[in-house]
Amino acid sequence: MGLIGTIVIGFLVGWLARAILPGTQALGFILTTLLGIGGSLAAGYVGQALNWYSVGQPAGFIASVVGAVVLLFVVGKLRGGSASA
Repeated sequence: MGLIGTIVIGFLVGWLARAILPGTQALGFILTTLLGIGGSLAAGYVGQALNWYSVGQPAGFIASVVGAVVLLFVVGKLRGGSASA
């Protein structure tokens, strides 16, 4: 996947994470995209290292959203925002 595809998928994953996690997250377009890309990288690395799924499987997208939700929760706690469950 190219750079543009990574950015688009990262934005979608970040947007879904913000929609799933309750609370108000004051993140713009760029931070939402970076959150999604970071969650995707973290979940992809862990999932593939533990042989839960391989590249291109739908479970990877689901794990990316879960990773982004976790990352958003951690960022919310570090910033002292209302991104808590």
